[in-house]
Amino acid sequence: MDITPTPTELDLRATVAPLLGLEPEAIEPDANLVVLGLSSLEIMRLVSRWRKNKIPVQFDELVAAPTLNGWLAHFASIAVPASTEPGVA
Repeated sequence: MDITPTPTELDLRATVAPLLGLEPEAIEPDANLVVLGLSSLEIMRLVSRWRKNKIPVQFDELVAAPTLNGWLAHFASIAVPASTEPGVA
């Protein structure tokens, strides 16, 4: 079974920075992305892209915590845990 890994902080910075017209390193982990200029339409587009990549991200969760740290927490909560069956890597 192929599992698409969820984005890392660096991935999120690289994805969101161009939408905000900022350099990736300029985005603080707890900065409100909506206040920085990210629109709900752009968040919907990101959700659509991630869902196409088999990441079951939820729009309402991203809007509720619109920071890199908030999004990373959401991705961690939906991550598929590694199998714990004996003999399965």
